[in-house]
Amino acid sequence: MLRAFSALILTVALLGTAAPAQADEVSDGQWFHRFLRTTDAHRITEGAGVTVAVIDSGIDATHPDLQGSVLPGADLTSEGPGNGWIDKTGHGTAMAGLIAAHGKVQGLAPAAKVMPVRESERGLGNTTEIVNAITWATAQHVDVISISLAMDFDDPTMRTAVAEALKADIVVVAGAGNTPARNVGFPAAIPGVVAVAGVGRDGEHAKISVTGAAVAISAPSDDITSTGLGHGWRKGTGTSDATAIVAGAVALVRARYPDLSGPEVVHRLTATAIDKGPAGRDAQYGFGVIDLVGALTADIPPLSSPTASANAPQDPASEGPSPWMWVVGAVVVLGVLVLAVRSRRRG
Repeated sequence: MLRAFSALILTVALLGTAAPAQADEVSDGQWFHRFLRTTDAHRITEGAGVTVAVIDSGIDATHPDLQGSVLPGADLTSEGPGNGWIDKTGHGTAMAGLIAAHGKVQGLAPAAKVMPVRESERGLGNTTEIVNAITWATAQHVDVISISLAMDFDDPTMRTAVAEALKADIVVVAGAGNTPARNVGFPAAIPGVVAVAGVGRDGEHAKISVTGAAVAISAPSDDITSTGLGHGWRKGTGTSDATAIVAGAVALVRARYPDLSGPEVVHRLTATAIDKGPAGRDAQYGFGVIDLVGALTADIPPLSSPTASANAPQDPASEGPSPWMWVVGAVVVLGVLVLAVRSRRRG
């Protein structure tokens, strides 16, 4: 059944085509590199050998900052078939830039490759299109799937597609969503998906970012500059940007530790995240704000189970015995004591 998406997760102010006067504004919008210490991270790895599928509006592979970084992908829209190198909204091109650009805009993993999976023509999609996009990306054996889209309802076919991607050891990253939405959107809310929330320049939870128990990690989301249409740039705010940044971070970890499973890669990101808000995982930041250098260098104990999901929402049933269980136990113990006393009196 076809269902329309609630929205692309993005608020954009276009900078237009390239011009010298815009250089400072482009640089200013790349503030997240200083925040994340990507220069230090790139001394360790730049993501070579990793492929990130970008499920979005396509990617302009001719952008100077992306030349050589965009692999042939797929166009699953009514305008297809094609290689996904058409982008009419600029959204997919912007997300690709945050992952793998290497010019005025620098991505998190400039040596990685991005593969466009064009599932929408004008920023509006439906369940069938995104399910087909996830399925297609899974069949290409990519290392990461980045989904800067959200929908406000659950769907079993999407859960199945995500499950197949996770089974194929692909790390799936998706945006939690933007306000005024109240809940973490899908596919981010599906267990096993890395649901990404946003933070501002001050490192605090971004007002535009949705909160919820499914949030796994946070990354910069406000006033982010990336590649745009017309070989220019654009500045945007939203968990779309944070999602692409985390996808780039996953690419770095996969390049640094090629033998790690998908869940172990995610575990590295969540275990090294900088805790914010209440101690431990919370609805605003998840496990915390991403720490690139920590994820690439820290000595992290392995997951307790090879199949465990480091980012799955906490199951209330796993938090320990309920109060009622303690009550029942106390009653049982009291009954045993009473019977013991009676037995002694009878004796």
